[in-house]
Amino acid sequence: MATIALDATYTVGPQPSGVAVYCRRLIESLAEIECEHHYLLCYRLSRFKLRREFLHPNSTPGSRGPDFSARFYQNPWTFWLPGQTDLFHSLVQRPPAFRFKKEVVTVIDLFPLTGKDYSTPDFQRKFSALLLEAVERAVCVITPSQYTTDQLLKHTPVPPEKIRLIPLGVDLPPASLSPERRALEREQLVGKGNEMIFTVGVIQTRKNTLNALKALQRLPERYRLVIAGGNGHGSETIHDFIRTEGLGSRVVLLGYVPAERLPVLYDAASVFLFPSLEEGFGLPVLEAMAHGLPVVASETSSLPEVGGGAALYVNPHDPEEIAGKITRAVEDEDLRKAMIEQGLARARVCTWRRTAEANLDVYNEVLALQPRLKRSTEL
Repeated sequence: MATIALDATYTVGPQPSGVAVYCRRLIESLAEIECEHHYLLCYRLSRFKLRREFLHPNSTPGSRGPDFSARFYQNPWTFWLPGQTDLFHSLVQRPPAFRFKKEVVTVIDLFPLTGKDYSTPDFQRKFSALLLEAVERAVCVITPSQYTTDQLLKHTPVPPEKIRLIPLGVDLPPASLSPERRALEREQLVGKGNEMIFTVGVIQTRKNTLNALKALQRLPERYRLVIAGGNGHGSETIHDFIRTEGLGSRVVLLGYVPAERLPVLYDAASVFLFPSLEEGFGLPVLEAMAHGLPVVASETSSLPEVGGGAALYVNPHDPEEIAGKITRAVEDEDLRKAMIEQGLARARVCTWRRTAEANLDVYNEVLALQPRLKRSTEL
């Protein structure tokens, strides 16, 4: 039996993001897999009081699943923690506060290193340094896509034998809205008789929100764009475009949307648009498919890996093509039906349990110091 520590800091917080979804669902799924290990859920001090909002540690003898307990870790007070731990898994591509015997890190994306237009210089310097230190210290680096793997090999000195590809998962909704409720929700959001283009993500340069708006201009008036996400780098330019182009009546800005509200929005939408310029995985693509929503996504970065043959792909720099593919996904009934069926089939394969089992395999191999790790899981 080994003690495995996981950085659970991002499982709780005021506005959980896609990273938080990954952290929560991985840990919750590990809790469902029987094994002999003991897990320590480690929280930085600022989040430790919120730990009860997440997974309740299980230490009942004879109960199913592994034992869990919670710890806070903060430099310098918990200097003793590495001595109680056999392995530490950093889920947010940054090194832990202390040196552990063996470290594993998940790297979702490398845009602080690769995308000079996607964040401020200070952000790039800070998070690039953290990422580089994390992968240098790690015994094994987990990536969610071949794209991130290739970027890691191109921009860091990490050797390929150190990398393990484990795709993220998605939850199938327990129930969907009735056709009548879908129509009502859509009407409340975009007006009666209008089509709802839905996108999830921070309003920023990297998410390519500007070209989504330019595509909207090329569509009939009945098409409306609903954006679930707060403001990020470059959002001022995007808001200026909405004002100067008179798009205020056709764009619904919801700001940050809690996780419990997102399923209703997916169900109400006509089509899901994800024109991002760079994604390490692109979890909303799978979420939309799990809700039976046709997806139009960028042909770049990891997105074709995530959507497979179930999505329509576009050049993210071509608003005309984006508009055309949106129209097809909404108005071509045969294509729409096929996309929905293929998307649901893809979502059923990409389970969080599959992700957790692959992570547990990595833990066991690293703990055993086997010279060769198993082959990567593939989508």
